[in-house]
Amino acid sequence: MRIVHRVAAAAASTSLLVGGAVLAAPTASAASLPKSCTWEWAWPQKMEITGDVNLRTGPGKKYTSLGILYKGARFTEYCDKNHDWSYGKVTSGPNNGKWGWVKSDYVGWN
Repeated sequence: MRIVHRVAAAAASTSLLVGGAVLAAPTASAASLPKSCTWEWAWPQKMEITGDVNLRTGPGKKYTSLGILYKGARFTEYCDKNHDWSYGKVTSGPNNGKWGWVKSDYVGWN
């Protein structure tokens, strides 16, 4: 039981030193791109979905669908895999806020 209290005290002290950052979980961002990415934008690109397509958990049809992105939905692309699959964040529509992979054929400049 003493060890648990010491660990908790050490964590609290550390969080005070770094402004509470230890207690805040990081969100997905360019700093935490998937290892599947083979090419990365220097700045995320604001794109548009050009046809109805699945948002997937990975770069391929074998990965689970997270929902359908409809034509006209906004998508911010952070990186891609072999210019074939785009990874990013949905910024409009029913799946707004979700991160995932989209077949690059369905992602275009808005």
